[in-house]
Amino acid sequence: MLRGVSTAAPFDPVITTGYGSIPAPRTASVDFSVNDTKGSSKIIPKHESRHVSEHKNVARCARFSPDGRFLATGSADTSIKLFEISKVKQMMQPDTRDGPVRPVVRTFYDHQQPINDLDFHPQNTVLISGAKDRTIKFFDFSKTAAKRAFRVIQDTHNVRSVSFHPSGDFLLAGTDHLIPHLYDINTFKCYLPTNFQEMGVNGAINQVRYSSTGGMYVTASKDGAIRLWDGVTASCARSIDGAHGAAEAIGANFTKDERYILSCGKDSSVKLWEVGTGRLVKQYLGATHTQLRCQAIFNDTEEFVLSIDESLNEIVAWDALTAEKVARWPSNHVGAPRWLEHSPVEAAFVSCGMDRSIRYWKEVL
Repeated sequence: MLRGVSTAAPFDPVITTGYGSIPAPRTASVDFSVNDTKGSSKIIPKHESRHVSEHKNVARCARFSPDGRFLATGSADTSIKLFEISKVKQMMQPDTRDGPVRPVVRTFYDHQQPINDLDFHPQNTVLISGAKDRTIKFFDFSKTAAKRAFRVIQDTHNVRSVSFHPSGDFLLAGTDHLIPHLYDINTFKCYLPTNFQEMGVNGAINQVRYSSTGGMYVTASKDGAIRLWDGVTASCARSIDGAHGAAEAIGANFTKDERYILSCGKDSSVKLWEVGTGRLVKQYLGATHTQLRCQAIFNDTEEFVLSIDESLNEIVAWDALTAEKVARWPSNHVGAPRWLEHSPVEAAFVSCGMDRSIRYWKEVL
């Protein structure tokens, strides 16, 4: 057990400023059990992008709030920017006549080293960040004047990835340590599985994500494995070793129905795995990613998969069901983007660049 250090009293439920109502999905999720790869692929609508802001150093990560109203980005310059999406959209209108629109509504400065990942509390206006300075910091973005974290968890390792439990009472940290750290945010206690020394884990964690109900979580590790963990016992339920050959597994996330995992690796492949069996269901090929810790993502309806082609500096889209490549768009970044994040509620996503810029992409109607 590790101990966290609090800069405030134990988590106070006074922060009850919640999000807006979360819209229902635009369409039902795709049924991947229909193994029809011969059907005709869907056409993804064209998207256009706009440079909406930039950091003073590499833009490393991004996350949307559950209701899609806010976007947070983290940078190697140690800052976090919070965007209001309605203002981003207003900024993209060609006939904005009321002076400049400022889509960045908060900027937080409280880390000492580059930020690796972000997540929003599922109910309250709290944003967390994990960074190379071995801390997880909590920001209350309902307060307009707040620049610094109102509480801090001091971890023992570089915090590479963070994920809130859907209840908001727990969070996971994927770090340079081999095992995910599970924190109770009310007590700051950190729990590790008792049998972790027998698991044969041999690499830092690049990404950790909870499933939609919190019953499971998944890790993508530098040792190339994708691992499924029991959300209650914190024990490893399944290890897909060599999921991306000898290359690092750099990203993994559940489908909404928790039946599949989408993973991304430095072997330039994106793969879909069945949770119940660990079976490889689909591969999405044709985009080179061997250097950056980018990720592959679904769009909000899970009809398409998006990832990055580093060599051609493009964003690539596949039909999720047929695995056929259906679009390639120039990223418009100088140098390949290093992160994609899709809105949970609409046809829009962001790309974060080595060129420090944040680009917002939306469907062209």
